[in-house]
Amino acid sequence: MAKRPTITDLARVSGVSVATVDRVLNNRLPVKEETARRVYEAATEIGYHAAGLIRQRMRQELPEYRLGFLLLRGNDIFYGDFARELELAVSQSQRFRGVATIDFAASLAADEIAAQTRRLAAKSRAVAVVGPDHPTLTATVEALKARNVPVFSLLSDFAAGIREGYVGLDNRKVGRTAAWMIAKAARKPGKV
Repeated sequence: MAKRPTITDLARVSGVSVATVDRVLNNRLPVKEETARRVYEAATEIGYHAAGLIRQRMRQELPEYRLGFLLLRGNDIFYGDFARELELAVSQSQRFRGVATIDFAASLAADEIAAQTRRLAAKSRAVAVVGPDHPTLTATVEALKARNVPVFSLLSDFAAGIREGYVGLDNRKVGRTAAWMIAKAARKPGKV
């Protein structure tokens, strides 16, 4: 049976002293984030038994954020997969400890999406929403911005100039690309 890695082995592989490894493990004194990360990576590499503890200690210092996501059609395979990926990305963030709250729109009506966005924003640091470009939703985004709650439009752009950002395709570029492809691939002129 192979010998279990020791603190000395971990110090040697990570390129730091035994005292530094002890500080990372026991949170005795501050250690640079880069050094703690190097110790964690070495612990994972050699199979050190307390690698999980090191990762947990590194994350203790990070701020905690609750992020809200409002998606469409909860029974849709795409949105179900998208929700799982969002949860995974938030939970694995290296910059913060995050909790993703994911809701699905009860209907596609702009006033219902706006109401759900307000409810989600009441318990979130920031929200990202899939919704229509509609005056009701724009007014909601404006009100949330006044309360310092950032709102991001997801997949479909809305509230341009008011929302914090847009995560999705650049539809103008997509259109230009489609037009270029049709112009190059079409053998003769016709209706599109």
